[in-house]
Amino acid sequence: MKKTLVKSLLPFAAAAALSGGAFAGDNPKDPAEGFNRAMFAVNEALDTAIAKPLAKGYDHVAPLPVKAVVGNFFGNIADLMTGVNSLLQGKPGEAMNDWGRVLVNTTLGIGGAFDVASEMGLDKHHEDFGQTMGVWGVGEGAYLFWPVIGPRTVRDTAGFVVDSYADPVWYIGDVPLRNSLVGLRYVDQRAALLPTDRIIEEGALDKYSYIRDAYLQHRRNAVYDGYPPRQADDGDEADDR
Repeated sequence: MKKTLVKSLLPFAAAAALSGGAFAGDNPKDPAEGFNRAMFAVNEALDTAIAKPLAKGYDHVAPLPVKAVVGNFFGNIADLMTGVNSLLQGKPGEAMNDWGRVLVNTTLGIGGAFDVASEMGLDKHHEDFGQTMGVWGVGEGAYLFWPVIGPRTVRDTAGFVVDSYADPVWYIGDVPLRNSLVGLRYVDQRAALLPTDRIIEEGALDKYSYIRDAYLQHRRNAVYDGYPPRQADDGDEADDR
């Protein structure tokens, strides 16, 4: 269960954040590098044995229209909480846009199966509680890598916990339906990353470092809506959002 996994991460997150020389690495953003590389290896083994084969099978069997419907359906659910986070970040106009998308796609889009809202000019945004905390000025903290969940920072790990508890899918009373939807969403998201796998495997000398650096840069851009301030040079005070 996802919530069980979330709860199990909390003591590990605290331990990783507080760890000192035992897990120290050369990158100041990745002081728990030893721990993270071990978790990365565990994740690679799980991914190779379970997640990637399922994703490849789904990608091969499911027709493109079916995959589009699945992605739209879960994207519509995500738009609901994106609107909440947009509002919490002080962007009421975007929040109204996000909730407008949910209304349009749930009704005209037949329960979110079709993205009618984008055709009507309602742009899709991607906001989560980790980004919200970044906008509020909460520092990102150390980089962490979790099996199954993947790369996070301390801030994004906390944000993931909040997002997980707010996820409407987990409140569906029909347990078999709920678990099927959770599994389908995970496989669909993993299948969407298959092209990225090839790029990383062909171009990265160190896959772990490549993913870490790409993740940190992506999250920094996300917090600042694509316009991050200049990062501090040596001797300047750094903004770690």
